[in-house]
Amino acid sequence: MITLAVGLLYVYALGSGRVARASAQAKGSRFVCTAVPPGADLSCPVETTNRVQSASPQEDEFRSTIIQLRETVLQQKETIVSQQGTIKELNAKLSRCEAAAQDARDSKARGGARRKDYGKNTMGDLPRDPTETIEQLGKTMQSLKDRLENLEQQQLRANVSGAAFPNELRDLLKRRLGDLESQLLRRVAELEEEKSQLYNETAAHRQRTENTLNSLLERITELERSNSAFKSPEDFKISLPLRTNYLYGRIKKSLPEMYAFTVCMWLKSSASPGIGTPFSYGVPGQANEIVLIEWGNNPIELLVNDKVAQLPLSVSDGRWHHICITWTTRDGFWEAYQDGERLGTGENLAPWHPIKPGGVIILGQEQDIVGGRFDATQAFVGELSHFNMWDRVLRPIDISGMANCSAYMPGNVVPWIDGNVEVFGGATKAALEICEDRLFDSRPAENQ
Repeated sequence: MITLAVGLLYVYALGSGRVARASAQAKGSRFVCTAVPPGADLSCPVETTNRVQSASPQEDEFRSTIIQLRETVLQQKETIVSQQGTIKELNAKLSRCEAAAQDARDSKARGGARRKDYGKNTMGDLPRDPTETIEQLGKTMQSLKDRLENLEQQQLRANVSGAAFPNELRDLLKRRLGDLESQLLRRVAELEEEKSQLYNETAAHRQRTENTLNSLLERITELERSNSAFKSPEDFKISLPLRTNYLYGRIKKSLPEMYAFTVCMWLKSSASPGIGTPFSYGVPGQANEIVLIEWGNNPIELLVNDKVAQLPLSVSDGRWHHICITWTTRDGFWEAYQDGERLGTGENLAPWHPIKPGGVIILGQEQDIVGGRFDATQAFVGELSHFNMWDRVLRPIDISGMANCSAYMPGNVVPWIDGNVEVFGGATKAALEICEDRLFDSRPAENQ
């Protein structure tokens, strides 16, 4: 009995251990179900290789296609992101070009005499110099064209790989690039025009500068020549001691067209009857364009375009006198000054007649033809100095200042300088300090 109980316990223990081992193996393992053909011998080993790895050729092709499409989608996504960045950059460039064009139009509308604000940088990367700006714009255009070609190459690669490039995006890029190119071409044309204007203005300014320098050189040359003879270029006189038809002086410069004038000079004469002709100005077609004359027993006369006005002047006492004559074409109004005092006025002397240019000024003779055919009976006898001429009417205070030696005003049309006066026929030049000489002339009269 005891032996039977021990045997039962041993059998129970052995069965419990197998069940535990089977449970443990079931928990740590995977069960693979394998299809067995009908009638196969189950005692033979069965191939348990994973069927997923032994796929058919069609499945491999599908798998390859899916992977390729996935790569294409990723590539297309990157392309679209790159193109979006390019579009943003092109939009920014176009906005700056439009702003530059608007600034140029606003600058032209404001008008100006010149002008455009070259210090303003209308595009973020444009230099100030027009030539450098054009070169920079050309580089920008080339860069944009290279980008467009790069995009087209990307489109070609995308088409080869089977992905279609969006037509709308391509058209948008082409339109944007076309607009940008038009803006840049207009800007280049404007810069070329501005460059041409700058060149023309620079050439005109250079010409004016050269003319001014030439005038200064001529003036310096005249002063150098004058200084070799006299203390100052204006401190001299010409002497015409005889009443002949061959002693005279000549002013080298001519007159422009004038609608008014003032002529002033110092005279010293004791000739009788009449002092003669201190000066005359003749032009082709009119030898008596301007004449100051006293001949015979007639008073001193002023002729303008051969029209005559008698002046209340008297200078034949052998002393220095300062005389000035003014005239304006407006109503032919004239004034006569002697020693700084206005002694007479009048009007209707050749009214509205302009003084003709290009004539000849003769000192000491009256011209019957331009520059010649002198009459000895009308020749000036005496001394003459400080012959100056202006193309306007001087103020009385200016005339008085010259007459009392408190001011000196050289003529803006004809100044009295040594290099501007030639003498002929025995007429002479001599040094003269007019204020001292005039003071010396006035002393005998004070002593009397």
